[in-house]
Amino acid sequence: MRMVDLINKKKRGEALSAAEIDYIVQGYTKGEIPDYQMSAFLMAVYFKGMNREETANLTLSMVNSGETVDLSMIEGIKVDKHSSGGVGDKISLVIVPLCACVGIPVAKMSGRGLGHTGGTIDKLESIEGFRTELTKEEFVNNVNKYKMAIVGQSPNLTPADKKIYALRDVTGTVDSIPLIASSIMSKKIASGCDCIVLDVKVGSGAFMKSVDEAVILAKTMVEIGKALGRRTVAVVTDMSQPLGYEVGNANEVKEAIEILKGHGAEDETTVALTIASHMAVLGGAFSDYESAYNHMRKLIESGKAVEKLKELIRIQGGNTDVVDNPNLLPQAEKHIEVKSSTAGYINSVNAEDIGVSAMLLGAGRKTKNDSIDFSAGITMVKKIGDWVDEGDTLCILHTNKSDFQEAERLSKNAFVIKNTKPEPIKYVHCVID
Repeated sequence: MRMVDLINKKKRGEALSAAEIDYIVQGYTKGEIPDYQMSAFLMAVYFKGMNREETANLTLSMVNSGETVDLSMIEGIKVDKHSSGGVGDKISLVIVPLCACVGIPVAKMSGRGLGHTGGTIDKLESIEGFRTELTKEEFVNNVNKYKMAIVGQSPNLTPADKKIYALRDVTGTVDSIPLIASSIMSKKIASGCDCIVLDVKVGSGAFMKSVDEAVILAKTMVEIGKALGRRTVAVVTDMSQPLGYEVGNANEVKEAIEILKGHGAEDETTVALTIASHMAVLGGAFSDYESAYNHMRKLIESGKAVEKLKELIRIQGGNTDVVDNPNLLPQAEKHIEVKSSTAGYINSVNAEDIGVSAMLLGAGRKTKNDSIDFSAGITMVKKIGDWVDEGDTLCILHTNKSDFQEAERLSKNAFVIKNTKPEPIKYVHCVID
């Protein structure tokens, strides 16, 4: 095989065989295929796409490029959850204790934040003492005994995806559905789970800006899961504004605690209960979604869910006092109120701009090697549909930096205010199973 022939084949819109895809993925991972040829191939995929079989084969080849996790020592049906990325998305912190409460083993491997999207591992590390690196024995024991564990992803998991994604990021080929789908699903398949629930975000803070695009991505990933023997459900949820009211690591932990205490915002509570309920059905705890949803809600109302979060923090070495006193979490020195210059209804909020503002304040990373400030972030005071008067606070910036002016400007401009009240937001757009 020659790489140039395969580039030309895809450029003509022809389907590649499993062997041809494996030649490309493994060759590039080993350094046998140069960046310039892989860039040309990725651009050909961007314009010509891939069919269902090609996308599944691309996913499997990336899985086979490195280690895979063996969860056979964990009892029961292992269910994992993945979000396609958003702003203020602290759903993993909520669904893990909820699923553990009903006996669903959640052996979760999560990532760190990069750019305008946050990472679950960073959020958990804002809790004093919380360990996101466990030995294999600790990980398996915690899931078997307590039905939950959250750790960072192994560096040897899907090295092809890491290398290909880095190239996509600098060649304008990130927003390709086959490439997004195979990237996400390769990590989930390699993580060893039996079933997968995908939280596919749509809106200004997500990769997919329209519901139609998000549905195509969701269907593609469900098809990959089916082709590779994993029961998969995709839930398309809204990211036209930050989820909940808090953005930033310690801020989002605090808000996750409030959700599990029954005091969470309607949007994030609805999304969390929806995701957790589908996980519970796939894991065999309930026969139908309605029963699961009602039971999950009662777990929050009874206080059992927040106690399970406290248990998760304890078994991974964290300070459980933060559950009863969230003010023990890191707090910034500066709190800047961003004011409205006009009166009217909030018609839209650019979630990506809010996420970038939080990053500029210290809550995120421009590059993967940047350090973050756990206390930095943004509190949303007003959201879509709210009325504001001139001079009302739109959001509050939290930072330890003195140069916050760019974040202040960007976050203020993220709010679009008009005289007419917008239609209510649909938190869950559809479910693909």
